[in-house]
Amino acid sequence: MTDPDKKTSCGFVSVVGLPNAGKSTLINHLVGSKVSIVSPKTHTTRNRILGIAIHDTAQIILIDTPGIFDAGGSRTMEKAMVGVAFDALEDSEFAVHLVDVSMKNSLNKNRALIDKLPKNKPVLLALNKTDKVKKEELLAFAAAFNEAFPYEATFMISALKGHGTKTILDHLAGSLTTGPWMFEEDQITDMPMRLMAAEITREKIFNQLHQELPYAAMVHTEEWEHFDNGSIKISQTVFVERDTQKAIVLGKGGARIKQIGKEAREELEQIFDARIHLKLFVKVQDNWAERSENLRLMGLLE
Repeated sequence: MTDPDKKTSCGFVSVVGLPNAGKSTLINHLVGSKVSIVSPKTHTTRNRILGIAIHDTAQIILIDTPGIFDAGGSRTMEKAMVGVAFDALEDSEFAVHLVDVSMKNSLNKNRALIDKLPKNKPVLLALNKTDKVKKEELLAFAAAFNEAFPYEATFMISALKGHGTKTILDHLAGSLTTGPWMFEEDQITDMPMRLMAAEITREKIFNQLHQELPYAAMVHTEEWEHFDNGSIKISQTVFVERDTQKAIVLGKGGARIKQIGKEAREELEQIFDARIHLKLFVKVQDNWAERSENLRLMGLLE
């Protein structure tokens, strides 16, 4: 509980960066619990996810955004994803620009994003994966990025290992506007349970099939039933675009989907602290990523 005699602060902070910069990993670490799925596959985060971190007397509401990329010739869903990321920049009081310093030509690859960073609010630069780069190279990276944009502060971190992330929380906690908290003290995300469960299953699909299955799967929680003994029955449909993709997800004799279901169920039981009965079905739906009703289910459209 916060001390009633101490002034609290609260505010929204958007975390933006290129695909696979480590945004979801950073937010999970800052929150201290998993609120956003992580995968080696690009564009894993599709919608706008709020993670809520408490630090001292500050409630820091972190917005995990889809990786910003050139969606000029992309499909409807990919354009909507980029739109969600830029909307988050508009709605937040602070922004954190996360950069993977292990990426070759990282400054040049980030220039289009830098041009879109807001000039009317503080933007922090977080250089990620610093354990993979020599110290003198890091200093050069920091100087080059700060020459390209007037960042308020620069942090050198490893989101995966948690190195340097507390300094970001310290800075934000000391900078946010004084005011009451917007969420309960024990709340870590605003994501509905059905969507959280769907995201966990989608993560397991990506982690198992990121080399075999293209960026073409959506998971929707169809049923959610509580039982008197505290257990939960969850039924989900995995949508893919072609029969060949369905065969990949199912695996030989259904072995792959059983393994995906097992991994998803085990993590859901940890998250919800209950026994989970998870049923997965795979369905082919042509061009599902172009359908507005699906984009609404993912939170990409109003």
